[in-house]
Amino acid sequence: MRRIVGCCRFVFNLALATQKERLDQGHAELTGAELSLRLAEWRQRPESQWLADASIGPQLQALRDLERAFARCRARQAQFPRFRKRGRSDSFRHSNPGKFKLHQATSRLFLSQDGWLRYRNSRKFLGQVRNVTVSASCEKWFVSILTQRHVAGRRAVGPAVGIDMGIARFATLSDGNFFAPLNSFRRHEKALALAQRSLSRKIKYSNNWRKEKSRVQRIYVRIGNARRDYLHKASTTISQNHAVVCIEDLRVSDMSQSQASGDRAVRSPAAKRELNKSILDQGWFEFRRQLEYKLRWNGGRLVVVSPRNTSITCPSCGRVAKENRRSQAQFACAACGFQENADVVGATNVLRAGHARLACAETSPAYEASGQEPTDAYSQDC
Repeated sequence: MRRIVGCCRFVFNLALATQKERLDQGHAELTGAELSLRLAEWRQRPESQWLADASIGPQLQALRDLERAFARCRARQAQFPRFRKRGRSDSFRHSNPGKFKLHQATSRLFLSQDGWLRYRNSRKFLGQVRNVTVSASCEKWFVSILTQRHVAGRRAVGPAVGIDMGIARFATLSDGNFFAPLNSFRRHEKALALAQRSLSRKIKYSNNWRKEKSRVQRIYVRIGNARRDYLHKASTTISQNHAVVCIEDLRVSDMSQSQASGDRAVRSPAAKRELNKSILDQGWFEFRRQLEYKLRWNGGRLVVVSPRNTSITCPSCGRVAKENRRSQAQFACAACGFQENADVVGATNVLRAGHARLACAETSPAYEASGQEPTDAYSQDC
């Protein structure tokens, strides 16, 4: 399996280098069919004839991955594709039904060139199997089984709700409920620092260095698994109990930028680094992504609104002022005296902005197609 993974990585990088060379020379990109013909030539070359020792199916899938990466880049959904590195995202995929077989009763999987393998059934899969993806992570092998089946449409239940994302509270709902932050990285930060310090003292590529590197990888995997588990539980709870969810369009990359030298900011560089670490530890974008597809499964809808002035707008009188936000947790309007938790106020304003966007989309379909955002928390100009 490591040999197959290495072949797929080599094919992906060679195809990416070919595409970059053509783009630098002003030529158009090669199509998927043309890359497949190039792959047949690479498998016959003397310097890369070892590619023919592995199945061609996973190598073709690597070319499909590169083609999708370029498509996402053209659609401005991702950056320009990068070369694959050994030890990162090591995987291969079989899509030809003749190259794999599954037997759930005995938990066995047959792969071409690998034979029958045992695997642990984490859940029962339904429908027709389309492909299987085998991946390596932290010295363990995992298999992902993609199936296709018809599912009856569902009708969403529950009221609309707005969500304010934060650090002291991971997600605060407009009805007053909130999800406490997990802070997965913070919990393992000390153990990770000790492991990385020990790794830095080892001779690179020695046996002890490889053991310590594996230890660091296990800690990172534990951090990621804990974060994903928490995000799945929170997003599932919200999507099953609410038909419409309004959430802020947060630019995490801009919020977590390093403080430039000479920048006159209130926070010191050390405090800014700690803030960035806490922001990246939450997983806001992944939470939004999970909410989007889970609401679609349940017949609901996710409405993304601009975060502008949602934290300083009074939901009672509508006054917008920085003085309303007395502290990180307390909101007190300077005009009408309305007081409430600042995160609840932000979630309430997000919900109102979502209602305004929905109203604008229903009265003017061209508004929703334009992708414009409301100008303030109330969007009265709609």
